[in-house]
Amino acid sequence: MTQHQVPPGLIGARVRRKEDPRLLTGRAQFVDDVVLPGMLEAAVLRSPHPHARILGIDVRAALELPGVFAVLTGEDVRAACATPQPVVWRMIPDQRMTDQYALAVDKVRYVGQAVAVVAAVDRYVAEDALGLIDVEYEVLEPVVTLDDALAEGAPLLYDNWPDNVSCRQTIPKGDAAAAFAEADVVVTETLTYGRQMGTPLETRGAVMSWDPFTDQLEGWMSTQSPNLTRDLLGEVLGLPVDHIRVRTPHVGGGFGNKFDFYGEEVLAALLSKRTGRPVKVIEDRLESFVANAHSREQRIEVSVAAKSDGTIIGMRGTVWAVLGGQLATVGIGPCWLSMALMAGPYDIPHVEATVVGVVTNRSPYGSYRGWGQPKANFAHERIIDKLAHELGMPANEVRRRNLIAPEKFPYPSQVFFYDSGNYAECLDMAEQAVADRGWAKRRDAAAEEGRSLGIGYSFHIEISALGPSKIMNQAGLQHSSFDEEVVRIDSAGGVTVRTGLSAMGQGIETALAQVAAQTLGVPLDTVKVLHGDTETNPFTGYGTGASRGAALGGGALLRASSRLRDKVLRIAAHMLEADAEDLEITDGVVAVKGAPGGPSVTMRQIGDAAYRRLDGKLPDGEDPTLEERDVLDPDNVAFSYGTTAVLAEVDRETGRVELLDYLLVHDCGTVINPMIVDGQIHGGATQGIGGALFEEIVYSPEGQPLTTTFMDYLIPTASEIPTFETLHMTTTADHIPGGFKGMGEAGTIGAASAITAAVEDALPELDLRLTRLPVTPPRLLDALTTATPKDPS
Repeated sequence: MTQHQVPPGLIGARVRRKEDPRLLTGRAQFVDDVVLPGMLEAAVLRSPHPHARILGIDVRAALELPGVFAVLTGEDVRAACATPQPVVWRMIPDQRMTDQYALAVDKVRYVGQAVAVVAAVDRYVAEDALGLIDVEYEVLEPVVTLDDALAEGAPLLYDNWPDNVSCRQTIPKGDAAAAFAEADVVVTETLTYGRQMGTPLETRGAVMSWDPFTDQLEGWMSTQSPNLTRDLLGEVLGLPVDHIRVRTPHVGGGFGNKFDFYGEEVLAALLSKRTGRPVKVIEDRLESFVANAHSREQRIEVSVAAKSDGTIIGMRGTVWAVLGGQLATVGIGPCWLSMALMAGPYDIPHVEATVVGVVTNRSPYGSYRGWGQPKANFAHERIIDKLAHELGMPANEVRRRNLIAPEKFPYPSQVFFYDSGNYAECLDMAEQAVADRGWAKRRDAAAEEGRSLGIGYSFHIEISALGPSKIMNQAGLQHSSFDEEVVRIDSAGGVTVRTGLSAMGQGIETALAQVAAQTLGVPLDTVKVLHGDTETNPFTGYGTGASRGAALGGGALLRASSRLRDKVLRIAAHMLEADAEDLEITDGVVAVKGAPGGPSVTMRQIGDAAYRRLDGKLPDGEDPTLEERDVLDPDNVAFSYGTTAVLAEVDRETGRVELLDYLLVHDCGTVINPMIVDGQIHGGATQGIGGALFEEIVYSPEGQPLTTTFMDYLIPTASEIPTFETLHMTTTADHIPGGFKGMGEAGTIGAASAITAAVEDALPELDLRLTRLPVTPPRLLDALTTATPKDPS
């Protein structure tokens, strides 16, 4: 074990989640449960056009409707705001920024862009008022697809730009040109990843109350990043952050969508300021399909240069990012990460990768679980499969020849340093597990019955524990990424943890409670975790995202709890007239090691000595109270990794793909709660399955969204989800206290690559290459029609 590993106990135990009783009994509070005296409700008027100039807006009839308190237009918002909507990821210095406000001012650039907003006595009146607003548009030719946007003479989304390219950046490692010149074999692939979005059960919402007498703004928001939201509200509204309080109740699913900072939050605040009343705005499901962050859509061109034995010596790639009509909070970030991680887990000495951000008349491109990593994985795993086919080798043998060896860590990739891992062992473990479960025998037996089963693999890495702040700032992040945690023992011996992380179903309350309880030596049920309030909880730089909550929050809490335990032992030593080094804490009782039945003191007695009856009990020079805080801003990110294996069946007549079994071998360092880890991986895999086989946001050639309900945008249900199995490895992150790594996005990253490989394996006689996601039945049938038989030689 390394110095950061922890002994077995509550850390590593499958304990029931502390938050579940509230969630399962309906007692948890979500943003729509917030009702304030005198509260108004808002509704947003959205553009029906993908590209149009706003010639005028007449709101007089809406203002005259009984029950309407205020109407805002883009000009009102621009006049009231200190800055446009912020973009916090600016890693390409010369990127052209879109500088849009919460309401469109001069143009609309996608269907669903907010044009006006109404505050009324209730949502019904507000919706009626929207129908009375008269907007005069000059409809312009839309730029819908990537090719449309790049075409010579294409209409410009921004009149002061020379074209529709927002940014371009190439990051090299080594000499790719020389590698390709001396290669024995070069393979190239063009991949298309469909446009998708997270679909949380709870849509976005906010309740904002701007006190006209104190100029204090208090907001209840469904956000993953309360501190970041508070700071961005301050920037946009020109309001000091000490005048802003952000309260985050339970978040009904985030998936990255609720990391982004949206215009509706600004609109509700401005309406509250204008009316002097609290204002609630809740997105309905129809709105969510056009106003929520979209993601995933990319065209990726990737090539590898290799020796005849399968050793890859060079890689080139271009990520064409199909951005929307304006930049979202994360800007080019997710697509930049696809470029930065294109080489994935492979030891490729020469890499040249490029990202090109292109604006189109589609909804903004923002955060979704996995960020840019599923696309990077699709690129490196699909090209590995093609190289293996070209060389006549098993794909896993090509992987094995190129995976980064354990002795090469920390490994300098194209952009990042990978901290630790044993990639080959992970792949071996997955192959052995597949063999032990008889998948190949099932495939062969099915073939004799005329059925088509296939086995597919993928190997993924996952960036987690996002930090360190200074390096992230230098890379373009306009915010910090450290985490701060506070732990306190009260006068009765109870433990309270305060965190700035958001609870959004991921089990963060339980995970942090396990860390505190084990470190302090107290029962789990004596630990309470408080979150969701920027006024009473500590500052968490980046919020809950980037698989950082358990790693950074857990690591900071471990250090704070360790110092607090030391203080408890010092006080107990004084009370017991013993040496602190001879004492241990078990189930909240401090006693001499190896002396059962001897003198002891309880945590309640320690609390009493630190808060109430100090005379004679508190050692000289020891401050009263029992509280510690810690800030973790790590030297490096931490990389989790894993192998995904899929057993799939293809119906050759219908093109339907059924997943029969699903296995993941995963390493996220020290596991705090295996049940939570498995749940997160399985949930992520479910979303990965959706992206691989079902989910796609489709636009008409005219720029109208065609997938605006769950009748059109298909998400997998229990009927489409296979049985999941997760096996664990442990390679600790030595620079993170506790050795924790993140894993919240792991399941999403390798799913599509493994599934497409399994589909191809199910059709062994065809020279079939699946390069577009999702693999829907019509697309698969088309591919089967056009695929050529393999050359028997």
